[in-house]
Amino acid sequence: NNDNPLKSWLLNVKELNHKRAPGNTCISALTSEKIGTIEEPINDSKGCGSVMRVAPVGIYLDSNTSFDIGAKTGAITHGHPLGYLSSGLLALIITKIINTDKENLEEIIKESLDDMNLKNEYNKKYVNELNDIITKAIELSNNSTDTVIAIAELGEGWVAEEALAIAVYCALKNKSDFSQAIIDAVNHNGDSDSTGAITGNIIGAYLGYNNIPKNLVEDLELKDVILEIAKDLVSMVPVSEYGDNNTEEAKIWFEKYLNGTYKSK
Repeated sequence: NNDNPLKSWLLNVKELNHKRAPGNTCISALTSEKIGTIEEPINDSKGCGSVMRVAPVGIYLDSNTSFDIGAKTGAITHGHPLGYLSSGLLALIITKIINTDKENLEEIIKESLDDMNLKNEYNKKYVNELNDIITKAIELSNNSTDTVIAIAELGEGWVAEEALAIAVYCALKNKSDFSQAIIDAVNHNGDSDSTGAITGNIIGAYLGYNNIPKNLVEDLELKDVILEIAKDLVSMVPVSEYGDNNTEEAKIWFEKYLNGTYKSK
């Protein structure tokens, strides 16, 4: 209902109303008063901003839907197929990491690639391009190429497929070491904050919260907000058309995600 739009409690977090050097593509897309779609792209950008924000989709959804919703989420602001396909692939990787019994990160990523390659509704040319660069990242992680050289071979990370490939490489190269994965991901001449963030999405999901070094967590800005939204993403929604919406949990959910009146404690 456009007359009564849903409001999230995150609108009440004052720190989230500060400017944090947002990407030009995201800003121009969001101020255009149009919503980009895969069928009707808003531009031809494949900047990595589409990938940086999509990990929560992978946490929330299952492997049957996360790729497509991740791609649609990316297409809101980034219209190039490699922009939204990279978003879909990261969302699927996150979903599979969280919901699979497999312990081998490389197998999970390869399985995600296989699932993407089976999709016929997307432009095969760009599906193949994304498959090739992610496959190259996997291969580089398994050989003795110096890390700096390997990342340079994948690109600088300004565009979506390069950023995702660098993140995949750094996560696979350091799959038991969160800190080293991030160090590798941010020490190059390209879009290092973006590649660091995406690497953190992958290796953090893979190793789990308790295996992130405490010094990287304790002073993290908005830590409590991040943990609360993460918990909500993996929880069963206590509100439904046919259920009991008068429970305390349901009332809080209405405050948080329907009325926007909840304030984090």
